[in-house]
Amino acid sequence: MEFKNNEAIYLQIAAYVSEHILVGKWLPDQKIPSVRDLAIELQVNPNTVMRTYEHLQNREVIYNKRGIGFFVAPEGVAKVKEQRRERFLQQEMPEFFRTIFLLGIGLEELQERYQQFTKEQTETNPKTV
Repeated sequence: MEFKNNEAIYLQIAAYVSEHILVGKWLPDQKIPSVRDLAIELQVNPNTVMRTYEHLQNREVIYNKRGIGFFVAPEGVAKVKEQRRERFLQQEMPEFFRTIFLLGIGLEELQERYQQFTKEQTETNPKTV
């Protein structure tokens, strides 16, 4: 995983875990990789992964079964969508609107490209729709 300098690593890992939950790689009540295994996979300190898991647990995306490990919360998908939607609407969408305004990209072109994108996503990832 390539980490960006403009965001804390544990938050980038949280986005990675959330993405796996959203696309259905990790299902509700399914065990997710251990702190140690994910740290090895992502080549980070286990303390960073633990911080990520605590962050996601506080947001009710995952839960801990003491002595067994971490699991996707039953409402984990809904929680991730809710949190990502709010972040997008508050932080990313204003920047997106500014960019399309400055570049003169119209709603028709956006709609065409979005429809093409969703078609491609449906064909390659039928679980995500």
